[in-house]
Amino acid sequence: MIYLTLFIEFAKISLVCVGGGYASMPLIQAVVVDGYHWLTLPEFIDIFTISQMTPGPIGINAATFAGMKIAGLGGAISATMGFVMPSLFLCIALAKIMFKYGDLGSIHGILNGLRPAVMALIAAACISFVLLAVWNVESAPEDWAAFDPKGLIILILALFAAHKKVGVIKMLITCGVLGLLLGSIF
Repeated sequence: MIYLTLFIEFAKISLVCVGGGYASMPLIQAVVVDGYHWLTLPEFIDIFTISQMTPGPIGINAATFAGMKIAGLGGAISATMGFVMPSLFLCIALAKIMFKYGDLGSIHGILNGLRPAVMALIAAACISFVLLAVWNVESAPEDWAAFDPKGLIILILALFAAHKKVGVIKMLITCGVLGLLLGSIF
């Protein structure tokens, strides 16, 4: 039964996920952390981090890792297939529509309307991740001054590195090493 539930939940995410892998993260979080409580937020963020480091689309990687953590190999297959199948069929249908009617103003209007929604989903995920990384909480901290200096230092350095277009793998490895080194100081 868990395999079917994973397939259906990840298929629902896939159907409404607009904007790529980063936009899918808050939707996956809503299901696996907030809805079913299969994973904790720190476990989910670990999956998100690993999904960025491994080859392939981040949403598919996250579905695979989450499914594996929740229900082993069968869970990984179910979640991955659930995430991929609707997108595959939707992409084929949309490609046909775009090639046939792509220059219509209404199509451009729909796409322009979706961009702010995608940005809102990405921003919501970022806020959750910053709260966990800097304050070690899943929602707004009671004491904003009680932050983790190590987390704040790494966040600032990572933002600077991202601005300088440092590669993702190099940045993640460097931040992991920094976390190890700073962990012995703080």
